[in-house]
Amino acid sequence: MSVKPNSASALFAGPFALATLSDTDGPVFPALVTPDARVLGLRAVLDDERLDVRRLLGNWEAVLPRLRTLAGDGDLAWRPLAGLRVHAPVEPRQVFQSGANYRQHVIDLHVAHRAPDDERPEAERRAEAAEIMDRRAAEDLPYVFIGLPSAITGPYDDVTLPAWAEQPDWELELAAVIGRPAHRVTVDEALEYVAGYTIANDLTDRATVFRRDMPAIGTDWLRSKNAPGFTPLGPWIVPTESIARPDDLRLTLKLNGETMQDESTKDMIFDVARMVSYASHTARLLPGDLVLTGSPAGNGMHWGRLLRDGDVMEGSVTGLGAQRTRCVAEAVAEASS
Repeated sequence: MSVKPNSASALFAGPFALATLSDTDGPVFPALVTPDARVLGLRAVLDDERLDVRRLLGNWEAVLPRLRTLAGDGDLAWRPLAGLRVHAPVEPRQVFQSGANYRQHVIDLHVAHRAPDDERPEAERRAEAAEIMDRRAAEDLPYVFIGLPSAITGPYDDVTLPAWAEQPDWELELAAVIGRPAHRVTVDEALEYVAGYTIANDLTDRATVFRRDMPAIGTDWLRSKNAPGFTPLGPWIVPTESIARPDDLRLTLKLNGETMQDESTKDMIFDVARMVSYASHTARLLPGDLVLTGSPAGNGMHWGRLLRDGDVMEGSVTGLGAQRTRCVAEAVAEASS
């Protein structure tokens, strides 16, 4: 769908962001977007007809000063954003996802899943969980697994709920976008390899997280998280220079207008730098890759309310804009296609 920007407020923080756009039925193109909803196609001005956002990120250090200049040049062929379709801002080669990374979320889970014979007061069990989280932050490592790029969809696209997904759930997350090849980078230097940030909603079918037929194997992230469209992404990539404090951003997800998640990234157990550094010590991170940083408290399992046909999710992160996606049951989607 095309975006309908709110002219009363800026779309995002800073003077510009990156986007992947198209006319209604036309090919996609990389673009510079301004907070007041103006668009500049980048292929012509950068003289590269093969240019896309991932290719742009592959030359990030060299091209960033040029983008700053372009954003301030009012004589170029700017056009309104209204009427254009907004796609996922980048097609990554790799997606690194994080689990159990918000302190309050994990404490809530710990308290909710008490042993049947544990009769201690909730306050005592909560204090125990808080101590465990503090120790984990100091001594342990992030929990990171791999997602599939094919699960990514645009920030305003419908999300098809597969017929087999019994408990589809939302997980709004801050995503770091890699701008330089990163391998075995330290925590102190990790943010130098991040080009910008965007929004991800990392949907999960809770019923298939664990294999009932193979309990000793553990989690099944392929089945539970990687259906087509299960990762709405965007709308923009906002450069790091416009987000001064990635460790102090507000994440908010509304379901049919009701706030379900509302938390700061200050509650993350492992911050962006630790996430990027940790992932890079096993894998070689590439320009355009995503590092998802986990989701805060307020998922559907917490509320006892999972996603169903017709639900509308609205997710926002401070300075990064907002996405809006509608859920469509698989049978409904097939009937209307």
